[in-house]
Order: sequence, then C-alpha cells, then structure tokens
Amino acid sequence: MEDSYEWKGLNGQLVTFKKEVGDAQKITYIGSPGVCTPFAEFLAYAVRDKENHFFPLLNVDECHEFESKSYAMVLKEEVSDPHDSDVVVLLGGLSMPKYDVDTEKLNDLVADILKDDGQLIGVCFMDMFTKAGWLDKIDFDCVIDGTLIGVVKK
Repeated sequence: MEDSYEWKGLNGQLVTFKKEVGDAQKITYIGSPGVCTPFAEFLAYAVRDKENHFFPLLNVDECHEFESKSYAMVLKEEVSDPHDSDVVVLLGGLSMPKYDVDTEKLNDLVADILKDDGQLIGVCFMDMFTKAGWLDKIDFDCVIDGTLIGVVKK
C-alpha cells in the first residue's frame, strides 16, 4: 500500500472516514474490547445516518448496533446481525500482540459478513497494522492511519 492523501486532527480523521465509507449503508466495526469501542463510537458518529455495528475480537455473537442519542452514540442492549455489511472496519487494537488474533480466522469472518462488493477498511494509529505485519495478511481496500503526538502544558 502507498500513501494516497493526508489528513490532520480528529476532525480530519472523521472527514476522511466519511469520505472512504462513501455511500455504504451498513458498517461493522471489529476491534479489541474496551479500547476500540469508543473509537468505533467516534467513527460511527461521523456516519450516524447509516447502520453501524460493533463486536469485539472474533466474537460475532456479541455484535451490537450503535444508536444515536442526543448525548452520544451508544450500543443497543440487544444483539444485532452484522452480515451483509457494505463496509467492515478493522480497528488497530485487534493487531495488538496481547489479543493474538488469528488473521486467517479474521479473514474468514470478514468474508462471511462483508457483501461481495463490500469494502474492508483499517483504522489505526501509530502504524499498528504495518508493525503487526497485517498489511501482508489482510487485503485492506484502504487503511486510515494516524499519528498521535501530545504535550502536557503546566
């Protein structure tokens, strides 16, 4: 994969995500439990007019749909069905060594829930998918990668 264009800041990430998702109507996010959930919520907010689902790791049976509330995007209590998604978004936390996600099983799962003409998007920070060697193991249509640099002022 090679760089296509740059974005800056959190708003830039949301605008980029919305652009890459395009006309998709059903989006499913897969990520690590806890850590990736708020990032999925953040991305789902940008496309809140679409159907958004999230599940942790390879636990498709724990899928829940996001619901837009006046105060935030929240996961509904009832289990939802991610099958026939226009877009599947893999979040960077999946590639963290502590989760030891089997990329072959992940590819099979993505193939099962993604429409035939669907799009597989990776969203990560700090080049996680490259560092984990996933660019050779997962056939992403695109990866939205950001770098966080912070400062504490006193």
